[in-house]
Amino acid sequence: MQYFKKQRGFTLIEILIVIGIIAVLASIVIVAINPARQFAQARNTERTSAVSTVLNAIGQDTADNEGVFGGVCSTAQSIIPATSTDIGTAAGLVDLSCLVPTYIPSALPMDPIGGTASDTQYTVAVDATGRYTVCAPKANEAALGSPGPICLTR
Repeated sequence: MQYFKKQRGFTLIEILIVIGIIAVLASIVIVAINPARQFAQARNTERTSAVSTVLNAIGQDTADNEGVFGGVCSTAQSIIPATSTDIGTAAGLVDLSCLVPTYIPSALPMDPIGGTASDTQYTVAVDATGRYTVCAPKANEAALGSPGPICLTR
């Protein structure tokens, strides 16, 4: 008479249950991390930093020139209008490349999605009281629930 040893191992049902539990846990982790939201927040942090950099450079130039912007930037293309206008070197845009390297170390900051040297995708305006506003209008990303543009005024 032959005796069969009972083999040890997992049944198919046990393996399927473990795979199901791992799948549920993985989906919870992916939802909690939400990579699209994380990347959108990172881009908005970069935009906030860039807007602050441009606004600080304008402020430094204004302070160096006794309250008047345009000491280094004395060309017609660098005059900041009262209406919000894109910053860039293309025709019709406000050219603030003259702030580099005196006030901005390397180059004008550009929007992480679609910004170029000819159109940074940032806007600038000055109001009647001489307060400058720099905005990042592309901060309105769907992954963040449309928070609106990032604007700083000084």
